[in-house]
Amino acid sequence: MAVPAAAVAVATGVISPEHARAEAERLGPVVGFLAAVLVIAHFCAEEGLFRACGAWTARWARGRPLRLLTAVFALASVITAVLSLDATVVLLTPVVFATAARSGVRPKPHVYACTHLSNTASLLLPVSNLTNLLAFTASGLSFTRFAALMALPWLVAIGAEYLVFRRFFAHDLAAAAPAPVTGEPPALPLFALVTVVCTLAGFVVASLVGVEPAWAAPAGALVLAGRALVRRRATPVTVVRAAAPAFLVFVLALGIVVRAVVDRGLGDALGHVLPGGTSPAALLATAAVAAVLANLINNLPAVLVLLPLAAPAGPGAVLAVLLGVNIGPNLTYAGSLATLLWRRIVHQHEHQVDLREFTRLGLLAVPAALVPAVMALWGSLQIL
Repeated sequence: MAVPAAAVAVATGVISPEHARAEAERLGPVVGFLAAVLVIAHFCAEEGLFRACGAWTARWARGRPLRLLTAVFALASVITAVLSLDATVVLLTPVVFATAARSGVRPKPHVYACTHLSNTASLLLPVSNLTNLLAFTASGLSFTRFAALMALPWLVAIGAEYLVFRRFFAHDLAAAAPAPVTGEPPALPLFALVTVVCTLAGFVVASLVGVEPAWAAPAGALVLAGRALVRRRATPVTVVRAAAPAFLVFVLALGIVVRAVVDRGLGDALGHVLPGGTSPAALLATAAVAAVLANLINNLPAVLVLLPLAAPAGPGAVLAVLLGVNIGPNLTYAGSLATLLWRRIVHQHEHQVDLREFTRLGLLAVPAALVPAVMALWGSLQIL
């Protein structure tokens, strides 16, 4: 739908071809970076990294629901931060279903953790979320400084979510489980693990020496995809599909549509609502506006609309927008594409999601995570 909408916007003069081309060129490097990260996540899954993590998680939990929830929170947070929220939703959620069944515990708290953490835990690194890549570009920060400023909000938000989950799912977590799983878990795929670690190190080193960090992602993707091609475990078509070209085109087309709407008055209207400055109150108001807008029009259009308005106030305001569009979508299904995709995966596993329960959990978790995360951001800005 986004591609025809962008074409109609250009054809009818809602946005000029020059502005549409400029928006596509602005988003081009971000989309290329995203493609590389998706390829890395896909071939990590093919190497068995997620299955191995799930087996080790089940072994560590020993059939205890609360221990499993703690392990899933830790695993989902790391995977989301390092391999993006798509990896957590698409690749980890089925593993969590299998792990819960293997451990004999109720899957609901652990599966819900996947969708919440795919949003909340995507705050740490520019590579964790497409919204982060856009905010990273708009903020003018280096890779390491972005991560340093977001580290404390990331930890605070995840901790708040964990406390809410323990209280909200107390009945499920108290349910008795059968004897823990026995047997040796599969070995960790060291090649995939080392490649991911080296790619992360490449982000940091490139940022420190003044080289564009984005080059590290294609390098990691090339190593993993090249190995699969050489070993005849993949074809060039498989690699292209792993990059999700339809999704990448959707992002470009959506950017053009949002640019058209912003140019036609939405930007001016939101400019009167969005506060200026980086005081605690201003940051909190900015994050709240971003969270509300994300649930109204989805977080990807919301961040495209708000970043140009927040950027003049500095990196603090840009990161406050990011907190709102990453944590806020846990309130509704429509808040993020990841949540919609998670809902499909859950239904494929014949597990029903109750809309009222999902919303009640969101009403508790979103404010509990967003407010202290904004305050943590303000503190990080003062210290760093």
